[in-house]
Amino acid sequence: MATEAGEAVVAALREDIDRLFDAEPDVRADADDSVHQMRVATRRLRSVLRSYRKLLDTEKAAATVTELKWLADLLGVARDAEVRGERFTDLLAGYDQVPTEVTDALVGGSREAYTDAHARIVSALDGKRYRRLRKVLKNWRTDPPLVPKLARDNATQVFAKVLRRDRKRLRTLVFAEPTATPADRVELLHDIRKGAKRLRYSCEAAATVLGSDAADLGARAKRLQSVLGDHRDAVESREAILVVAAGSHAPAATIYELLADTEEAAAGRAIAHYPAAAAFISVAT
Repeated sequence: MATEAGEAVVAALREDIDRLFDAEPDVRADADDSVHQMRVATRRLRSVLRSYRKLLDTEKAAATVTELKWLADLLGVARDAEVRGERFTDLLAGYDQVPTEVTDALVGGSREAYTDAHARIVSALDGKRYRRLRKVLKNWRTDPPLVPKLARDNATQVFAKVLRRDRKRLRTLVFAEPTATPADRVELLHDIRKGAKRLRYSCEAAATVLGSDAADLGARAKRLQSVLGDHRDAVESREAILVVAAGSHAPAATIYELLADTEEAAAGRAIAHYPAAAAFISVAT
C-alpha cells in the first residue's frame, strides 16, 4: 500500500521537532555549537511547514511559522555574533603585531554581542511565548493539523510536486541574477541562497519517500547554499570591519583596510564558484 502524504509529512515534522527539543538543554548550558544546531532545527522546521503547507491547516501552520521565525531570529543574533568572532579570530591570525584595540574591537566586540544575545535566548526559553510554542510543537509531533482529504493523497506524488514547485521558485531567482544591477545583486544572491536552503530542506524531508533523486537534488541545493553562504559571510564581515574602522583611531586604520580588502577578496573567491554550483537548476527535469 502506498504511503499517504499526511503520514510522510508527520514523520518529517517529528524529526525536526525532535532536533529542536534535543538542542534546547545544550543551548541553555551554552554548549559548543548548540545555538547553531537549534537555529538549524528551527529553520528546517519552518521551511518544511512552508513547503508542505497545503497539507496543513492554513491558519495554524502560518501561526506556527511566525513563532518559529521569532525563535530563529533570536538564535540568529547570537549565531551571527559567534560566526563573526570566529571569523575575525582566524582573520587576525594571518597578521603579525595586530594592535590590541583592533582585536578588542572585532573579536572582543563579537564575543560580547554573543554573550548578550545568548542571555536573551535563555530568557526567551524561560518565557511564556516559547512555552506556548513548545506545547504546540509537542502536539504536532504526533497530531499536526492535517487537511484530511489531502493527507490521504499519495505521498510520492505530493512530495514530487512540492520539490518541482520549490525548484521552479529557485530557478526564477537564478535566471534573474545575470540582469540584476550591482546594487540589487547582493540581495538577490541572498534570496537565491534562501531559495536553495528551502529546496534543500524540502528535499531532505522527501528523501524517505522519493529516494536518491530527492537526496541528490538536496545535495546540489546544499552546495549552492554553502557557496552563497561563504560569499555572504565575507560580505557581512567586510561591512562590519568598515563600521568599526569608521570609529577607530588613525594608527589602526591601515590594519582595518587590510582586513576589509582580505574579506573582499574572500567574497570574490566564493562567488567564483557560484555559476558551477547553480548550474543544476538549469537542467530540465
